Amino acid sequence: MEATIVSDKTKHYPVLLNEIVSVITPQHGGTFIDCTFGQGGYSEKILNYKNTRVIALDRDIDTKKKADNISYKFPNRFIFKNKRFSQLENLKLKNENITGVIFDLGYSYAQIKDSKKGLSFNSTGELNMKMGINDFSAKDTINKLSVEELEKIFKFFGEEKEAKRIAVSIVKNRQLKEISTENLVELIERAKKRKSFKIHNATKVFQALRIFVNKEISELIYGLISAAKVLKKDGVLIVVTFHSLEDKIVKYFFKSLSENKSISRYIPKLDQPNTLFRMVKKKPIIPSAKELKENPPSRSAKLRYIIKKDNFYEFETDILRKFKYLIDIENFGNKL
Repeated sequence: MEATIVSDKTKHYPVLLNEIVSVITPQHGGTFIDCTFGQGGYSEKILNYKNTRVIALDRDIDTKKKADNISYKFPNRFIFKNKRFSQLENLKLKNENITGVIFDLGYSYAQIKDSKKGLSFNSTGELNMKMGINDFSAKDTINKLSVEELEKIFKFFGEEKEAKRIAVSIVKNRQLKEISTENLVELIERAKKRKSFKIHNATKVFQALRIFVNKEISELIYGLISAAKVLKKDGVLIVVTFHSLEDKIVKYFFKSLSENKSISRYIPKLDQPNTLFRMVKKKPIIPSAKELKENPPSRSAKLRYIIKKDNFYEFETDILRKFKYLIDIENFGNKL
């Protein structure tokens, strides 16, 4: 799901590629997990270094064609799995020396422009937004969930300030006919009092629907938890985010696992440092001026990384409790 260039439709542009290579240092060898294979930009770059192996994952089966090409080029060093990255722990990696795990949470130009997926507000026809291995679509979401449920989806996943007005309008109008992509865009435009001149008025609602339909919040949380477990000592965990909600989750996860933890609540944590990761930089790495010029969609990208230490402790409960309210919203989909 790598974000890619739009000014040149024939060129694939993995975001922050040079920065990622400098952090994971593939020249030293090792096995890397590319959790969001997309068009294979990261995987192929890593495989160009000797003594490297890549295990690539992607839920979008349309990426398999590119994966087959890379597999032909690097037959003994590349494995592709059509799986969600939340299933990382099920890959039986006990004997692998996992030295790096990479998540790029963006969408490629090809995916955004694929009319069958219907990810864009410029799409036409039936609502979809399924990226693969899904239980329901945006069509199900818009035409079946209640006002209150839609409001929470738009508010928390899209940070849409007029979420309630839009949700009310949707539920009212769907009584007359099933809502299509074009209908939804029109309803959002009419419902919003405050028009945006910087972004399309439907942007935040469509973002929220993509996140909800693909369960991107729980996918990210469980993916990070699994990555933290499979990485070996000195392994690097890298995440590239593209919107504030993703970055909030990653930032909390990284901070939580790199702060001193007390073995006992009766022992001061300064006396018993017990961290799972080491944070090298608190501030995220952002695209260079050169990359921004060549690839404008990279402007919102933020790269954060942490390095695995020897210590291990149970950390899942704290992470899941922190973001339970978001996972609960995703669970509205269980009734669809």
